[in-house]
Amino acid sequence: MKRVLDGINSPTDLKKLSEPELERLCGEIREQLIKRISVTGGHLGSNLAVIELTTALHYIFDSPKDKIIFDVSHQCYTHKLLTDRKSAYVDQEKFDTVTGFTNPDESPHDLFSVGHTSTAVSLAVGVAKARDIKREKYNVIAVVGDGALSGGEAWEGLNNAAVLDGNIIIIINDNDMSISENQGGLYKNLRLLRESNGKAECNLFRSLGFDYYFVRNGNVFCDISHVLAKVKNSNHPVIVHVCTVKGKGYPWAELNREKWHYSQPFDIKTGEPLSPVDTAETYENLTRDFLVNKMKSDPKVIAVTAGTPKIFGFDNELRRRFSKQFVDVGIAEEHATAFISGMAKNGCKPVFGVSSSFLQRTYDQLSSDLALNKSPSVILVFFSGISRGSRTHMGVFDIPLASNIPNIIFLAPTCREEYLDMLEWSIEQTESPVIIRVPGIQTVSRNILLPHKYSLPMRYEIAESGTNAAILALGGFFELGSEVRKILLSEYGISAALINPRYVSELDNDTLNGLVQNGCRVIVTLENGALDGGFGEKIARFYGKYTVKVLCFGVPKEFVDNVTVEEQLSRYRLTPRQIASDIIVAFKD
Repeated sequence: MKRVLDGINSPTDLKKLSEPELERLCGEIREQLIKRISVTGGHLGSNLAVIELTTALHYIFDSPKDKIIFDVSHQCYTHKLLTDRKSAYVDQEKFDTVTGFTNPDESPHDLFSVGHTSTAVSLAVGVAKARDIKREKYNVIAVVGDGALSGGEAWEGLNNAAVLDGNIIIIINDNDMSISENQGGLYKNLRLLRESNGKAECNLFRSLGFDYYFVRNGNVFCDISHVLAKVKNSNHPVIVHVCTVKGKGYPWAELNREKWHYSQPFDIKTGEPLSPVDTAETYENLTRDFLVNKMKSDPKVIAVTAGTPKIFGFDNELRRRFSKQFVDVGIAEEHATAFISGMAKNGCKPVFGVSSSFLQRTYDQLSSDLALNKSPSVILVFFSGISRGSRTHMGVFDIPLASNIPNIIFLAPTCREEYLDMLEWSIEQTESPVIIRVPGIQTVSRNILLPHKYSLPMRYEIAESGTNAAILALGGFFELGSEVRKILLSEYGISAALINPRYVSELDNDTLNGLVQNGCRVIVTLENGALDGGFGEKIARFYGKYTVKVLCFGVPKEFVDNVTVEEQLSRYRLTPRQIASDIIVAFKD
C-alpha cells in the first residue's frame, strides 16, 4: 500500500485527506521519526507525543497565515516535516539540512528561533497584540508542554493572555513529564483535571479567565482535530488542555520517559545505543559521588536542580534516597537561584547544578537575590564552552554574564583534583556565593599543588615558568595552553610562562605585574567562551598602561548552529598551531 506520507509536501496537502487517511499519516510519521532519530539522535519522547496534535494543527489552521509558536520547540519535528521540509526527515542524505528547533531561516512557518522553555505564551501575546493593533485577522496558537508551566515567564504570559481582548489559543500539551518528573503544586491541579476529564471545579486556567477545553486522547487525531475546529477563529483567549503520551508508539520510550527525552543514535529493535558506552570518568559522576558523600555526612548540604537532575548524576534511586536533601524545582532557574540564597542565609549549604545556557535565565537573581546578599552558596555550571549544538543552547556566554557581578567568586578549575578542591572549599566557606565552571565532560588529572582555600585576595598558579611570553589558560583551556607552550619552545625557542588563573572574576595583580617586570613581551589569554566582556578583556584592560602586547583568544560574538567543534576551533584560530603562529607574529610586530 502506498504511504499517505509520500503525497504530503505542505500543509495544504493535509486538507485533501479523510480522517482515516490522516490517522494513517500520523502512524507513518511516527515510524519515520523513529527511524530518523535512531540515526541522528534527537528529542524522541517529546516529538512522538505530539504527532497527532501537530498534524491536526496544520489540518485545521492555515500556517503560515495562522501563527503556530512552539514552546522550547524541541517537539517541532512533525511540524517541520509537514511544512516543506519533508526531505530532511525521509532522505538520510538530507538529515542534517534542518536544525532541531524552529528556525525562521528555514521556513516562513517558523516565526521564532526558540530553544528555551516557558517563552511561547509571551511571544504569542505579543504577536496577537500586534495583529489586533494592525486590524489583521488570523489565529495565534502557542503550543506549551506541561513542563514549561513551571517557568515563571509562562505564568507572566498566561496572566496577560487571559485579558487579551481577541484571539489567542494556548495548547497545553500535558504528558505528565518535563525532562524528568514534573515538580510543584500546579501539577496537582493538572492531575486533578486529567482524572476528572477536565470537569473539576478547581481549574487553574478557568480561574485566570480562560475559556477551557479538555482532550482526553490527544494521540487520537479526530479527538484533537474536532476540538481545534471548535476554537478556530475564537474572539477571546482559549486554553485547550490535551493529554498525550510522551514517547508514544515506541515501547522503550514509553517505559522510560526520562531516559528517552533525548536520545543518541540507537538500535530500533533493542533500544540500545549504537555507540559503545564510554566508561571514562565524567565530571557528572565525579560530582555525584562527591555530593553523595557530603550529603551523607552533613544534612545541611542540599543538591538543587532546575528540571535537569542528571546534570550531576542524580538518578531516580538517589533522588529517593536523599529525598530531603535533593530538590528539583522544575524548569525554574530564577526560583532556584533565589531559593539557594534563602537556604544559604538560613544556614544550609546548597549546591545548584545548571547548564551554561540555562544560567542566562537567572541573571537578575544572581545579582539581586544572591550576590547583593552575599549568600554563601555554590553554583556548578556544566556544558560551558564551544559545542556542536543549537544556537539556542550555546555555552559560551556564562563568563561575561556572571563574572562581572560584584561579590560572586567565579572559579575555573583545570582538572578533577582542582575541581574537587574548589568544590569542598566552596561548600564549607561562609563568605560569598561561588560559581564553579565545570571544565568539560570527561575528567582530566594534573599533578598540582592545591591551595585548599580560594578566598580573596586570589593567587594564580604559575604552572610553568618563562620569560618571553605568558599564556594565561583559563579552566578547560589549560591543556590547550600547555600545547601552545610546547610548540613555542620546541619550534621557535620562545620560553612562555604557563599560568592557571583559577579565578574568572578577579585578577591577581601581583602575578600580572610580575610578568611584565620579568620581561614578558606578549601576554596571551585563552578562554573557552565569549571574548566580549570575558576574562581576556579584564587582562587586556589591566595591561593598558604597559607597552606589553596582549592577545585574547576565545569566541567572537555570534550565534552558531550545529557547527562541529573542530570547525569552530579552526574558525576562531583556537588550534595550538594557529595560536602559536599569531604569537610569533606579535613578536615580530
